[in-house]
This record gives sequence, structure tokens and C-alpha cells, in this order.
Amino acid sequence: MQSIKAVFWDFGGVITTSPFDSFNLYEEKNNLEKDFIRRVNSTNPDTNAWAKLERNEIDLREFDDLFLTESTNLGNPIPGIDVISLLQGQLRPEMIQALQLIKGNLIQACLTNNIVSPETQLSDQNVSIAGKNEEVMALFDFVIASSEQNVRKPDPAFYHLALDRAGINPEEAVFLDDLGINLKPAKALGMHTIKVTNPQDALKELNALLSIDIL
Repeated sequence: MQSIKAVFWDFGGVITTSPFDSFNLYEEKNNLEKDFIRRVNSTNPDTNAWAKLERNEIDLREFDDLFLTESTNLGNPIPGIDVISLLQGQLRPEMIQALQLIKGNLIQACLTNNIVSPETQLSDQNVSIAGKNEEVMALFDFVIASSEQNVRKPDPAFYHLALDRAGINPEEAVFLDDLGINLKPAKALGMHTIKVTNPQDALKELNALLSIDIL
């Protein structure tokens, strides 16, 4: 087995707490079925409002209208801007510590499906997302962001961008994500993959793969 030369991290749901928790709280508060927002986002997943936003094909105002239409068609009208306001997660200290220990020892990158900063598009509304912490982002050697590359996970082309940038073979990378659908193509390429459900368990799996100790 080739030694690991790079650690690729998803951001939301890995470095931060999952936005799905915020989705569920919103659904409970508004008397919606649990995971309804995820159902909207997984319906026509390559062409829906969420996919277009993460590829930077539409702006937030267009997303607001399109998500409202899609959610209405599924039975519960939700303005897209409501969903955007739920995206900010809390940083996980144990993940930040791992990033700090890996920095300078291995290639480290953030592979994120993201959107163009809401603050630049909707200055008249109170909307923000995770991922703006400069100190955290400085721990990565590079970032592959869907809104900049116009391609998103789980498209294999997204992972090839990261591998090419790192200058490594798939077998020399480990990728952490909280969604199995994003891990599947990475594993098919030959990467080591870790599904992040419990941060401590994920770090134990990662530690076992690395030549340095992060625990």
C-alpha cells in the first residue's frame, strides 16, 4: 500500500457541525416532515436549484425563487434564502487540532461544494455561511471549491482537480466527507475514504492511515 501523501477534507459536516441538524430544527419549527429540505435537494440532484447554485450557474436571488418552486412542487413552500441562512455550522475543535497537526507534514486540501458568498450578493439581507474563517482556511494548502470550478461533488472531475493540484495518485490520498454519495466516486478512483458521522471515530480511522500521529 502506498503511503498517504495528502488529506482531503470536506468542510460543512466535517470541519463544522452538519447543516442537516439546522435543517431538522427548521423543519420541526415549521411543522414540516423531517428531512424535507434534504428531499428537495436530492430531487433531480444534478439539475436542481442547489446543484446550479453550487456550480455558480445561478445567483442567490434566482436560487431563492427556484428553490421555492421546487419545494412547493413537493408540498411545502420554502424560500431558498431560508435554507441559505441555515448553512453556518460550528467549528469542531478536534478537527481543527487535526488540521494543525497535519499542516506542514502532508498535503492538506479542502474539497467543498460551496456557494459564492451571500454577503456579496444579498447585502440587504442577514445571510451568512460557514467557511469564511481565515485562520482555518490558512491550514489548507489549497481549496477546490465548486463555485469557482463550476463542477461539484460527486462528479469525478472534481476529485481529479484535487489530485492534479496535489500531484499525487489516488491511492496516496484520503478523503473525509459526511456524505456517502460524495465518497463513492473518490473510492472508485482509488482514494482512501472516511465517512464522518462521529468526529472522534473519523479521526481514529484517519490516524490509522497516516505516518504521523494526530491523536
